[in-house]
Amino acid sequence: MNNSPSSRRAGDVILDLRAISLSFGGVKALTDISFDVREHEIRAIIGPNGAGKSSMLNVINGVYRPQQGEIIYRGQHLRDMDTHAAAESGIARTFQNIALFKGMTVLDNIMTGRNLKMQSNFLMQALYIGPARREENAHRIKVEEVIDFLEIQHIRKTPVGRLPYGLQKRVELGRALAAEPQILLLDEPMAGMNVEEKQDMCRFILDVNEQFGTTIVLIEHDMGVVMDISDRVVVLDYGKKIGDGTPDEIRSNQDVINAYLGVAH
Repeated sequence: MNNSPSSRRAGDVILDLRAISLSFGGVKALTDISFDVREHEIRAIIGPNGAGKSSMLNVINGVYRPQQGEIIYRGQHLRDMDTHAAAESGIARTFQNIALFKGMTVLDNIMTGRNLKMQSNFLMQALYIGPARREENAHRIKVEEVIDFLEIQHIRKTPVGRLPYGLQKRVELGRALAAEPQILLLDEPMAGMNVEEKQDMCRFILDVNEQFGTTIVLIEHDMGVVMDISDRVVVLDYGKKIGDGTPDEIRSNQDVINAYLGVAH
């Protein structure tokens, strides 16, 4: 299978961020940033430390509400997006620092990704009767499909806290995939990984995009990874956008070169 960006075909704009500005007190985290994300593409956000990359992801999934600008998702203007509404609308997220339940098994951690899709009430779930039993069985089938996809069948009953870092990151990806997202936000999915673990994660990200058709927005510091797997790249520096385009266009962008080499500062 050819998973290169040129072999994929992005669709229409699914997410449009227009003139986003975000401040914390007198500190400007993001200033007048605009870019869009197309359906089925892999869209990278890069930049030096402190550039505002995680803040931008937090705006997209409702953790932060920008003071200025607008977010248009599937043609709808979102003014009061919060994390729950973002999740319900099909936006899932992994985090820079692993946010798993360390004492729970791999299977149970990934099951938590199905919570928003559960219809039975708390009492029925607690008693495990009628529709609740059938519903949980259906959700478990979905979770087992994710486990098979990520090739972690051998650790499905292992508490997450006992796993090496690379596998914990894979479990966190699994929990996000269990929600069947339309847009998957990945915040440094390969941070702290060795070369082999990075190769595995790259393969899974490409397969999620190719096989599930999931739109992916990721932050990543490994420029080799970004240039290999991304369709388009937006570059931030000190909370401002300094570049936006294909990997080839970004490689030759003098503002981007200056920011990464420190010439401009």
